[in-house]
Amino acid sequence: MRSPIHHPDETSSLLGHTSHPTPISHLHPHKLKSHLTTPITPQHSELILLFCYTLTGLLDSSAVFIWGSFASMQTGNTVYLGLGAMGADPSSTTRWYKAATSIGSFCVGAACFSAGHRWAAGEVPRRRWVLCASFVVQMACVAAAAIMVTLYGSTGHSAAKEKADDGLGWRVFVPLALVAFQSSGQAVSSRVLERNALTSVVLTSVYCDLFSVPVVAGTGKRRADEWRRAGAILSLMLGVAMGGMWAKSSVGVMGALWMVVAGKGVIVLAWLGWRGVHVDRV
Repeated sequence: MRSPIHHPDETSSLLGHTSHPTPISHLHPHKLKSHLTTPITPQHSELILLFCYTLTGLLDSSAVFIWGSFASMQTGNTVYLGLGAMGADPSSTTRWYKAATSIGSFCVGAACFSAGHRWAAGEVPRRRWVLCASFVVQMACVAAAAIMVTLYGSTGHSAAKEKADDGLGWRVFVPLALVAFQSSGQAVSSRVLERNALTSVVLTSVYCDLFSVPVVAGTGKRRADEWRRAGAILSLMLGVAMGGMWAKSSVGVMGALWMVVAGKGVIVLAWLGWRGVHVDRV
């Protein structure tokens, strides 16, 4: 028996019948959501934190030269605060105000970033979108500071003269507070990534661990942690060298700030492409 001939009409598909294709509009949002909510693996995340050390050195060396206070390393600011409060800082009568501003902003930032991670990630730590959001906020803070310095602040040697004259004003305090606030996000991220030895803002404990562990352990073998600590020192020194070059130039801290903005953007892109960890969904 001859099979019936199908006569196409104007409603028939030109390419024939397809077996229920999945619409792109339905597929892509689902995959994107799954990708963003997937936790990332902490493996090799120390590379991001070492890069953060470079950004810290870049910011702090410029900030000390231009503003007279650290933006990230609060140990030095605590010394400035104590000396200034006792009237014992011979080089500046107002640096301790800047140090107090940086310390306070850092503490507020640590509370905000840690609360944000706990609230957003829930029971699944290291969610991709949470880490991306954290570094987007950090990038926005540095960008806001860079815009203020670009539009209203002095640059290069004129800014250094302002620092020597102990000029106080929002053009110094607001950018300094923003940069200190965002730097705490890096330290919180090191906890989230389970890399407590690499806070990305201090080196004292890194020096101690680097040189004491082989002696205490009775072996000279350099494990992965020791290489990470050595990398932290070198990364910070690299950032300090670049920050010093910016501070001595006619551009000043403005160049360092915009360079850090670009660096934070690179980190956001890195988290977007970072390898994820499979999680069984109920």
